[in-house]
Amino acid sequence: MTLTRVVVEADGGSRGNPGPAGCGAVVRDPSSGEVLAERSEALGTATNNVAEYRGLIAGLTAAAELGATRVEARMDSKLVVEQMSGRWQIKNPGLRPLAAEAAKLVGRFAAVTFTWIPRDRNRHADALANAAMDAAAGRSPAAAAPRIAEPPREVAAPDSPARAAAREAAARAATKATTGTDPATAPASWEPRGTTEATRLVLVRHGQTEWTAQRRYSGRGDVPLSEQGREQARAVAARVAALAPAVAAVVSSPLSRCTATARPIASALGGVPLRTEDDLVECDFGAWEGRTFAEVREDWPGELDAWLASPAVAPPDGESFTDVTVRVRRALRGLLDAYPGETVVVVSHVSPIKILLRDALAAGDAFLHRLYLDPAGVSVLDVWADGGVAVRSVNDTAHLD
Repeated sequence: MTLTRVVVEADGGSRGNPGPAGCGAVVRDPSSGEVLAERSEALGTATNNVAEYRGLIAGLTAAAELGATRVEARMDSKLVVEQMSGRWQIKNPGLRPLAAEAAKLVGRFAAVTFTWIPRDRNRHADALANAAMDAAAGRSPAAAAPRIAEPPREVAAPDSPARAAAREAAARAATKATTGTDPATAPASWEPRGTTEATRLVLVRHGQTEWTAQRRYSGRGDVPLSEQGREQARAVAARVAALAPAVAAVVSSPLSRCTATARPIASALGGVPLRTEDDLVECDFGAWEGRTFAEVREDWPGELDAWLASPAVAPPDGESFTDVTVRVRRALRGLLDAYPGETVVVVSHVSPIKILLRDALAAGDAFLHRLYLDPAGVSVLDVWADGGVAVRSVNDTAHLD
């Protein structure tokens, strides 16, 4: 079988880090999405990063066996994607042999690109990795290489309100089946956490970039802070330190405009831990990336109307707000579990912060297009163990005057 181009989706995991580990990979036809090959392997005791690299190696090997000449490798491991793309150094000596093995496989193709994707868009490979770990532990051997029924991923297109509503209902049902949470309701996100103290979330939008100033859609593109944005980062750091002197951690989207905003905040708070969370990344705006609203209105009028009408609709080649909601709620649950009764600073983007505020206020989906969040604006909300929520402030910008 000879192919020109394939998509490889790869994943790996460890239950313990290090602990029992497994990896999985799927090779797809990029046009039809048809699964051409699957790989699933138990790895014994290993770390998450080792397992991620093993998943990539398994996927590239399968693609080579199929005779592919060009590969797009999609992974939810920011570390592997950035290291294989040559943007990050490989500091861990244990990963260097794996990176070299992957690089040798890359050399067998005419071209290989690496793309980071959210975890919820890598479910098939993740399930294969978990099936391998389950099989090694003696659980459900038949599940070692499952076919995953993935919910449909809607793409914006001119359509009637009735069909848009039907698509939204289907996406909600798929999300509920996957996560146990109905995106139309918020209570599951605010379930009790076993403490009498509120967990306070200080939500900070990143500082200004050149695209922010030009009102361009800025999703996964790693656009850096402008000089004004760096000044805003310093100003918001002082504001957060005054608002919340006792902070357990600063958690940031991995994109540089957020980490460059988060670092001065962590420093102003006395060097509290700073970590990144992939689920806090901005919505993927697909074909609209770098375009202004006016440009999108001119080139995609029907698609834009459908997107504005329903959170289940994605920009062409992009991500819907329903998809973003799934991962943002997952990030929220992780924060509440990790920091019960403490204060956490969350540095993220417009879409994730709007979704958190929409859920906290039990607002409708129109809220997502009606709330304006300034660069370096601050919002504060508290979550109690009994499920209570209080929004203390929204888009505080006094520090920027």
